[in-house]
Amino acid sequence: MADHQTYYVPEQSKWPIVATVGLGVTLYGAAAIMVNGNQGESTTGSWIMFWIGALIMAYMLFGWFGSVIRESRAGLYSDQMDRSFRWGMSWFIFSEVMFFAAFFGALFYVRMFVVPWLGGEGDKGSSNMLWEGFQASWPLVSNPNPEAYPGPKEVIGPWGLPLINTILLVTSSFTVTIAHHALKAGHRAKVKLWLGATIALAVVFMFVQGYEYMHAYQDLDLTLQSGIYGSTFFMLTGFHGAHVMLGTLMLAIMLVRIIKGHFTADNHFGFEAAAWYWHFVDVVWLGLFVFVYVL
Repeated sequence: MADHQTYYVPEQSKWPIVATVGLGVTLYGAAAIMVNGNQGESTTGSWIMFWIGALIMAYMLFGWFGSVIRESRAGLYSDQMDRSFRWGMSWFIFSEVMFFAAFFGALFYVRMFVVPWLGGEGDKGSSNMLWEGFQASWPLVSNPNPEAYPGPKEVIGPWGLPLINTILLVTSSFTVTIAHHALKAGHRAKVKLWLGATIALAVVFMFVQGYEYMHAYQDLDLTLQSGIYGSTFFMLTGFHGAHVMLGTLMLAIMLVRIIKGHFTADNHFGFEAAAWYWHFVDVVWLGLFVFVYVL
């Protein structure tokens, strides 16, 4: 008769309820900020609501993940539970892939279909409906009324700051892999070194990205309102930047856990999940670099 592993069933938890309240307050605050800002009203109360929700979410994440860590270190999780964590992280990353696929799909649709149609190509060509002097080329930086809808002076070239950021993220992918192999070999000092290097590269990336945004807004007049190019540029790079921040936070938590003596050569899925996520962030950036900056 085959042996069956036990499956750990946790006790009742308050964290899902806390997460629901925190997320609801955060989203309400964010919506109120946008509505009040567009109507020219004060957003002070909305920002307070937003940050209260954010603090509740931070409290929830710290407490919920803390419970999972304590249960794992107490030996309550079986191989079956480990597989469930791996499947959960895999589906989460897949959902993120689909999230970015939607934005890349929008960019592809605009560049390959909409712009040619606006130039008069194909059965849906409609150049006769646009303003005089319209040129169907990408990026679209000219608008019918430059005073009301100012376009950018120029776009950001790929071989300056974007190339630097590409080198930073590709390098960080190698450093986190070295740290992972060091953990499996039991070389904890090496793990700390290379994981710390990965976090440092990520922080530099975010600073460079922030500087690029300042340059775009202040010097190039490239903003989120600069037509379809500005919208797709900032939506893609902005959401990616948010994912870099999240990935950096995950890696920083892994470093703290390594310093505290957590993980073994055979039991370290928390670290492995963070590494998976970081590789995903790196691959998305390579797509951004090619399709947003280069082509």
